[in-house]
Amino acid sequence: MNRICIYAKDVQVITGKSERQAREIMKQIRQLTRKEKHQPITVHDLCDYLGFEVRNVAPLIK
Repeated sequence: MNRICIYAKDVQVITGKSERQAREIMKQIRQLTRKEKHQPITVHDLCDYLGFEVRNVAPLIK
């Protein structure tokens, strides 16, 4: 079963950015999607923001 929620560590692995930068990316995604802090960021949210395809990102998330 694959996860659909994204965490800062996942953003780090996918983008190669630092933890601080990954958290900033997640903050920007939350603002664009109008999600609150308790609502998770999904793989689709991240891919839409970064312009990646889900099928390329999914294998990187463990």
